[in-house]
Amino acid sequence: MATRLMQRFVLSLLAGISLLTATTLCGAEPASDVTINNAVEAYIYGYPLITMEMTRRVMTNSATIEGTRGPMGRFISLKQYPNAEFRDVTAPNADTLYSSAWLDLSKEPYVLTIPDESDRYFLMPMLSGWTDVFAVPGKRTTGTGPQTYAITGPNWKGELPTGMKQLQSPTSIVWILGRTYCTGTPEDYEAVHAIQSKYSIVPLSAYGKAYTPPAGAVDPAVDMKTPVRNQVNALDINAYFDLLAKLLKDNLPTAADAPMVAKLTELGIVAGEKFDASKIDPALAKSLSEVPKLAQAKIMGHFKSAGTEKNGWVFTTGTGRYGTDYLQRALITAIGLGANLPQDAVYPTSEVDSTGKPYDGTQNYVMHFPKGQTPPAKGFWSLTMYDAEYFFVKNPLNRYTLSPRDELKYNADGSLDLYIQNQSPGKDKESNWLPTPAGKFILMMRLYWPQETAPSIIDGTWVPPAVNIVK
Repeated sequence: MATRLMQRFVLSLLAGISLLTATTLCGAEPASDVTINNAVEAYIYGYPLITMEMTRRVMTNSATIEGTRGPMGRFISLKQYPNAEFRDVTAPNADTLYSSAWLDLSKEPYVLTIPDESDRYFLMPMLSGWTDVFAVPGKRTTGTGPQTYAITGPNWKGELPTGMKQLQSPTSIVWILGRTYCTGTPEDYEAVHAIQSKYSIVPLSAYGKAYTPPAGAVDPAVDMKTPVRNQVNALDINAYFDLLAKLLKDNLPTAADAPMVAKLTELGIVAGEKFDASKIDPALAKSLSEVPKLAQAKIMGHFKSAGTEKNGWVFTTGTGRYGTDYLQRALITAIGLGANLPQDAVYPTSEVDSTGKPYDGTQNYVMHFPKGQTPPAKGFWSLTMYDAEYFFVKNPLNRYTLSPRDELKYNADGSLDLYIQNQSPGKDKESNWLPTPAGKFILMMRLYWPQETAPSIIDGTWVPPAVNIVK
């Protein structure tokens, strides 16, 4: 059952197709249509790499570490949960404190050092330039003791210190998006800050030596205000394909991407070479100008088929590693850049209530969990509120998520009710209240380290309950 949002996506796609047809010359060769289709596929294929690069530019455009930004090759550890003003990454979480580092492995490897976490839940997923998670040290995979890794580029050959484990990235761009669980109390903030201060990332040549990282370079031309997704979507097709060609030089496609690489070559997108739009037939170039609109509509239109839909929730176990499913990869990039492997986290997302109607902040809702049927996760679970653009919602409680750390009140029969509404449900229920905006909103659950045996969201034996309007 399509939501109004999805209907808008479909209408946008149809409108784009109609416009494309109108701007294509009468009697054009079929090859022109093939070229346009290939261009749309190329746009979707490159969307994660372009988005990663634009995100990197914004997040590292700083001489020193300031808030959520800092130079390349440095850990940027957030000291508190992101708030409603945070716009660097869509669908941020307020369950863990991020420790983020951007690496350029084109010159040499970097060494990551993780301290003893004392059984605290954490994970250090490493994303390639294509957003695939190629390694994920953490409590689930490697335990919580001290750990040291050398992160190497795709073509690096050399010797590592004895006992140091190598993690090879398929691309030169790497984003470490570490998460350390924190309850949000002053005491726990302090404990996590002590752990974060011991996260270390240094060039291999500096490992074991006194090292002072260089100041970062600041480019005044980088737009530091517009959300990254909006910046990516605003690129015209010439700028988009030119940047893609530039990035392909150090972020090579995989062997499985060979058919797509052939399409890129036909379009004139060659790794390391400037994309020259002047070589394209003027009529075709005019049609290509519509490709961003068509591709973006197709990406967002994939939302409803991106995974399983149950009880008004859409979720997928197809995150973190995508193979040649470029559309899935692009959608996850658009709405949840930095998503984990499903074994580490699953993100059920809901735009509609139990009747199929889009959420509306003028209504009051309740999410009911029968006794013993709260989300089955070995790490933790939470329910997060976003506005229609997947950003946090400003509210008087400064509360963006609900989870067991909020000291939720259970009903006498052991069941649990979460109240989702704009105004307080009453002081006695505020511990279970997730404030909404006045207008449209989106809900996202997080199951970190989801249970893999029944009941499990991974095998489908557990699904989130529907959200009902309070009558």
